[in-house]
Amino acid sequence: MMRAQIVVSALALWLGIAQADTTGDAGWMYFGGAQTGTRYSTLNQINRDNVRDLEVAWTYRTGELDRLGPERSREQSFENTPILLDGLLIVCTPTARVIALDPVSGAERWVFDPNTYPLPRDVHYPKCRGVSHWLDPLANADDICKRRILFGTWAFRIYAIDARTGKRCPGFGDNGEVRLVEDKPFIPREFVSFPSPPAIVEDVVIFGSMIFDNLRADAPSGKVRAFDARSGALRWEFDPIPRDPADPTAGDWQDGSARTTGHANVWTAPAVDEERGIVYLPTTSPSPDFYGGMRHGDNRYANSLVALRGATGEMIWHYQITHHDVWDYDLPSQPILVDLLKEGHVVPAVVQLTKQGLVFIFDRVTGEPFFPIEERPVPGEGAPGEWLSPTQPFPTAPPPLTAQGISPDDAWGFTFIDRYLCRQRIEALRHGPLYTPPGEQGTILMPGFAGGANWGGGAVDPIRKVLLVSTLHVAGVAKLIPRNDDPVLNAAPDGIDTKGIIRFPQLGTRYSVENWLLSSPLGAPCTEPPWSRLTAVDLERGTILWQVALGTLEKMLPVPLPIEMGGPHAGGAMVSAGSLVFIAASSDDRFRAFDVEDGSVLRQTKLPAGGQAIPMTYAVDGRQYVVLAAGGHALYQTTPGDYVIAYALPKPEK
Repeated sequence: MMRAQIVVSALALWLGIAQADTTGDAGWMYFGGAQTGTRYSTLNQINRDNVRDLEVAWTYRTGELDRLGPERSREQSFENTPILLDGLLIVCTPTARVIALDPVSGAERWVFDPNTYPLPRDVHYPKCRGVSHWLDPLANADDICKRRILFGTWAFRIYAIDARTGKRCPGFGDNGEVRLVEDKPFIPREFVSFPSPPAIVEDVVIFGSMIFDNLRADAPSGKVRAFDARSGALRWEFDPIPRDPADPTAGDWQDGSARTTGHANVWTAPAVDEERGIVYLPTTSPSPDFYGGMRHGDNRYANSLVALRGATGEMIWHYQITHHDVWDYDLPSQPILVDLLKEGHVVPAVVQLTKQGLVFIFDRVTGEPFFPIEERPVPGEGAPGEWLSPTQPFPTAPPPLTAQGISPDDAWGFTFIDRYLCRQRIEALRHGPLYTPPGEQGTILMPGFAGGANWGGGAVDPIRKVLLVSTLHVAGVAKLIPRNDDPVLNAAPDGIDTKGIIRFPQLGTRYSVENWLLSSPLGAPCTEPPWSRLTAVDLERGTILWQVALGTLEKMLPVPLPIEMGGPHAGGAMVSAGSLVFIAASSDDRFRAFDVEDGSVLRQTKLPAGGQAIPMTYAVDGRQYVVLAAGGHALYQTTPGDYVIAYALPKPEK
């Protein structure tokens, strides 16, 4: 029996190495390293023994600061993860320019500009997290667009350009461009964009979308669209809200609400099992986020992990992670595909992170939970007219990564005075465990609407079977305001200030909503620090290995004290065979390397701007590089910039 277990373990190790190799020893070909989303590299030239010796190999400036100007440069977020294609490093900027760089020197090779600038005032926080690519098996080696780059923009358009030259692909749509039209006219401040890279399954390119939240109940559709990668023709659509009364989940939308509700979109990156041809879609909340009185029922396929046949859009399986969402608990991050060992058998698994700080793991072929999931009772008594699910799904393992609710006893402060004031603020609002519903009194959400986990997601070491994930530990407040004629409450916000109250109209319902972060008069969160954390999770055992603070308060205090209490962050980690976890993300403008074994910081360096992105790595001519986009983040108002920075070990002396 022991010999059989050893053989199975060896097979699992080999399978893990095989999956890791899809990233390629030379490059990083997709947003998530591979379409599996593991963000793992087999490269180990840079490792925990020499990472302290890293130096800047080159720096490139995209020019976005000058392009946007001093006012709008604070509104952009440079969240891009570059990819390496055919000897070129491909970067995309917040205003949708795609730039090819020499990966060794950082020299500019070509630039594609879709000429969608200047940005309309209705477009908030433009971003491009990444691009994807497709190799045309029918094209000749020298044909234009033999390998094409595919991406979308804030202007609700998708593009195909030649990977070698940056020129438009003439056979794709209208001269390399497909302009989409939404299913209903936009209202002021409303827009649909494509911030995340598409998924590629055979010759199909699959786009999710981002829609400005909380403006109205009858919002635009969050449908997922699949196009022919060669021609740009629409191949199929999947709407997470079942418009067809014959759909098996139509009963989860009472009183015909599926006909009028919008959103449930996929604004983060999908994942793909290329061998099986399956695309995994993490869907979001229906419209609007904080009141569901117009959409009674569980609201499937919203807030669900959905597995579709990538070539056709055929449903394979789905699992709803939040029933009838009224907390803005979107599925925020790219699913992660990894093979795990269970009871002597290799299970092809998919890992889904959540804003709630819960980690769900499924068999990615069947949808069966890897660890049992329990439906547990949750608080009721929502706002007038609301419908609430009496239970919500909770995985029995791994344990939650964040606190699962809040009480006055959880109040925290630098001093006994601000702790007392935080306690008073908690007592004045409705509080309780996870899934306490919003109401007119104001309800504390812990975790808040920014997570837990968010779009930065996680990275997985497929050899160790360890998940690395950054999480926020800050509470938010949602207060429902009865509808009246106040124009402020009925208008979309002109920007979002995380330091103040954010108002959304939720038109078509009886309530608008006010959101803010739960903080003391000193401006610090009322929850116990660290407020940002990096956690390592053993995926096979379902246990937390370690959890450490991510970032300091250096940029948040009048005096720049490097106190490791984890300030706000956005972005995520990558992990390498050098036993290193690289992550910037934190609001202190620093880039860190952690030891994957124990979470100790092995190196940190100051960045010229906020590093609210996900790093990547590649090797050229035997030299490994680690690359990060540093341009700041609009919501957290980190230092703006337009830098792409490559780090490497010093070249050996000849």
